[in-house]
Amino acid sequence: MGHALCTCSRGTITISNKRYLLIHRLGEGGFSYVDLVEGLHDGCFYALKRIICHDKDDRQEALHEVEMHLLFEHPNILPLCAHTMVERGSKHEAWLLLPFLKRGTLWQEVEVLREKGIFMPEEQILTILHGICRGLQAIHNKGYAHRDLKPTNVLLDDEDQPLLMDLGSMNQARIEDWAAQRCTISYRAPELFTVERECVIDERTDIWSLGCVLYCMMFGEGPYDMIFQKGDSVALAVQNHLTVPQNTRYSPALEHLLSSTMVVNPQERPYIANVICQLEAIQPAPAGQDTTHI
Repeated sequence: MGHALCTCSRGTITISNKRYLLIHRLGEGGFSYVDLVEGLHDGCFYALKRIICHDKDDRQEALHEVEMHLLFEHPNILPLCAHTMVERGSKHEAWLLLPFLKRGTLWQEVEVLREKGIFMPEEQILTILHGICRGLQAIHNKGYAHRDLKPTNVLLDDEDQPLLMDLGSMNQARIEDWAAQRCTISYRAPELFTVERECVIDERTDIWSLGCVLYCMMFGEGPYDMIFQKGDSVALAVQNHLTVPQNTRYSPALEHLLSSTMVVNPQERPYIANVICQLEAIQPAPAGQDTTHI
């Protein structure tokens, strides 16, 4: 890790002997916040994620997120530019320097379309979904699962290429005993609500979440978002067969792909390679080709 120095009076920080100008706050969560910073050495903008660590366990979790980033060098997984741990009295902060994508998240894209009263075209959905699948495949091929795939954890660049982020929930793909609290409830696979004795959880929890993300792109919200917001039981709702809203916007092949990802029994759910095969069978353009924006 590099050395870090905060010179707040000048609004700059230093990571690994490189200075960054603090611009403004981009967002914050329960135990972390993200600032926009500009590299004074290169003029590029970055997102600086600061994770507040109250104890040793928090520090280990932050370091785990760093390790997960460093495992991958893939165009659909957000890279880590630099990182360090900073002492703050009795606490620590883990600083993760990440690329800044001005377009924002997939959720922001969906919200903009919803406010305009329009839906994402199938060609754009296929392009974004293919990139998400390639990122997931890279994660699964290394024996890991993302465990918190959702539209707010997918960034988009200007060419509709997605980058998976927030890797702090990642762990070994196949596990026998694991708490699922870090998985966002409305995108959580059914098997993670009540883990049965001797039940083996594998990477296909991500396939369920992928289906929820696809549903969100198609219909403007996740299939269980409203259930969660109303305070009803998502755990109960996910045990029922998903009903796809009637529409004429999307092809039967895309609807079939959606249904195949959201099978309640995880042993009947496809692996990511099969999802990609289905996707490429209906994708009208080669992967990575620009699509027409709305």
